[in-house]
Amino acid sequence: MTDYLTYLHLLTPLHTGGSSQAGNLLGIAREVHTGFPYLPSSSLRGKIRSQLEAVEGASIFFGHKIKEGQQPTEGEVWFADATLLFFPIASLSHHLIWITCPLWLSRWNRWLPNSPLSENIATWYETLNKPQESGGKVAFSTFETKELYLQTALLKQDDMDKVGTKTLGESLPDTVKNDLLTPLLNKLVILNDEDCAALVEIGLQREVRVALQTDAKLVQGGSFRSEEAIPPEAVLFFPWGMKLSKKEAETAQVRAETLKILGERLQFGGLEGLGQGWAAMNTVPSKMNEVTP
Repeated sequence: MTDYLTYLHLLTPLHTGGSSQAGNLLGIAREVHTGFPYLPSSSLRGKIRSQLEAVEGASIFFGHKIKEGQQPTEGEVWFADATLLFFPIASLSHHLIWITCPLWLSRWNRWLPNSPLSENIATWYETLNKPQESGGKVAFSTFETKELYLQTALLKQDDMDKVGTKTLGESLPDTVKNDLLTPLLNKLVILNDEDCAALVEIGLQREVRVALQTDAKLVQGGSFRSEEAIPPEAVLFFPWGMKLSKKEAETAQVRAETLKILGERLQFGGLEGLGQGWAAMNTVPSKMNEVTP
């Protein structure tokens, strides 16, 4: 089995339909246990499969669907959910910064070669959840500042500690850093899980949609709604892998095309006609391909 990590850098807002709707608010998919937005693996798999449907061996690679009484078959590829890694937040003092938290970093660390951030994550988690009078901090940042606004919340210099970009940067593949994360790593803030969740909720993009009457620029009755989306510049990642092929000659082309497509730009989620859901992707082998002596 060969396993990979794919990083998604959102170029436009991402809307993935949620399972519930509160009033006129059309929500997005959220993890049940944390409330964090995510991109479901079924959406990833469905989009990638639709792009490769015509490639030779796709039905074997993805598995046969239930059709005309035919029983489904197990495919040779798997996809996990895409979860948040870095989230953009407006700042009154720094215009735009990115936030992350020990939970997101630990999820990512599990798939990295030799789990290089384990010790750092344990330190960050302990310090961020310790009272300040006992040496705790509200945040770690990759830059020095006397004051930092997270949206409108003010952090003073004593509330923060500095963490070097090298710590996180060495865990990122060069292709991802060059294309995406060099500016981000210089404006990154690590918060505890609870503060991060609160800021994500504030930082989600919400847009009002209305339908107009056909013969006048007037809103049709009952057509008002508000839609949530993960904002552009957010970074998500998802693990995926290819199982050993039972018919290697028949699936060689679709395997090569899958790797190719997951290194390009692709649209996910809904509202495709409005240009939402576009992401630039980078794919690298995950730690499951490495054997540490």
